[in-house]
Amino acid sequence: MAALASPPATLTNDEILRYSRHLIMPEVGMEGQQKLKAARVLCIGAGGLGSPLALYLAAAGVGTLGMVDFDVVDFTNLQRQIIHGTESVGRPKLQSAMERIHSINPYVEVKPFDTRLTSQNALELFAAFDIIADGTDNFPTRYLVNDACVLSGKPNVYASIFRFEGQASVFAANPGPCYRCLYPEPPPPGLVPSCAEGGVLGILPGLLGVIQATEVIKLILGRGEPLVGRLLLVDSLGMRFRELKLRKNPDCPMCGPNRSIHALIDYNEFCGIRGEEKPAAAAVPEMQVEELKLRLDRGDRLFILDVREPHEYQICNLGGHLMPLGEVPRRVHELDSSREIVVHCRSGVRSAKAVDFLRQAGFRKVQNLAGGILAWADRIDPTVPKY
Repeated sequence: MAALASPPATLTNDEILRYSRHLIMPEVGMEGQQKLKAARVLCIGAGGLGSPLALYLAAAGVGTLGMVDFDVVDFTNLQRQIIHGTESVGRPKLQSAMERIHSINPYVEVKPFDTRLTSQNALELFAAFDIIADGTDNFPTRYLVNDACVLSGKPNVYASIFRFEGQASVFAANPGPCYRCLYPEPPPPGLVPSCAEGGVLGILPGLLGVIQATEVIKLILGRGEPLVGRLLLVDSLGMRFRELKLRKNPDCPMCGPNRSIHALIDYNEFCGIRGEEKPAAAAVPEMQVEELKLRLDRGDRLFILDVREPHEYQICNLGGHLMPLGEVPRRVHELDSSREIVVHCRSGVRSAKAVDFLRQAGFRKVQNLAGGILAWADRIDPTVPKY
């Protein structure tokens, strides 16, 4: 594959020493390292995937790294987002990431974009970069990145992770397929749990992020066989790597010959998400944690239903009756519809789904605990661990 066309970049003596293990490889050499220095790569996200991706691209000598992120560092990030340290908790991720990158390689120019990637700014942001690396964790942004890459003519180095499994590919690089060729439609909202709901092995984003960085460097150098037209599937529990061949879909609405999409769209609407709402949370009756505490203290006869998983119950619990959300439909007969039921989970999302199901099943005295265990720990009992 041909390398990206970039103007020549000269290396200082310090850079020659720094990159000497690259320079003695004939596949890289002085010419290849100059290409790396001239390259401009935009990383979408400074989280689990973005951390190893940015660190290794910086160490390898990619001259300009753009980073798009608007989040702050949280304690729960530290298990996998290795670009951030404990001292950065509460700080913007971009600040933390820039400091770490410059500590590794002061010759790298970091361009931070403290903003959410949207249909209004994506094309403008992408215009200044050669390669886009997608480290996002939600479907609306994945479709947005894909479509903006196709419209911009920029390769999309993609990866995704969940629990012990991940996948990686290079999309929107002619003549290969785009993300929509593989996934024409997003899954229904709420069907695929987030990492916050389902968890992720902390090492897994490191593995997939390094694969992304490898693909980026191969594209810059024009060496090897990039993952164009191939989907790499990673099973870290079995430590197995499988590969699926991907073909360009002639009916793809984005990259097909008769495409119907010619501009960026509303991707939240496309994925069935209205703004920032949590699925079903606004459609069910709720009880605040303060009211629950008051009523428990005065001895009200409430039935507390915990719809989390057993391993979550072991972390912390409110002493409620455990019935995981997936088991509610077949175990609904165990519940007494005459009792007043308060349903909770970790954050209130899964419990809202359970309340919605129970109301459709005829339960009328059922409410969702707004904010779940997290709200209880924040506002009632700080000794309850948060996760």
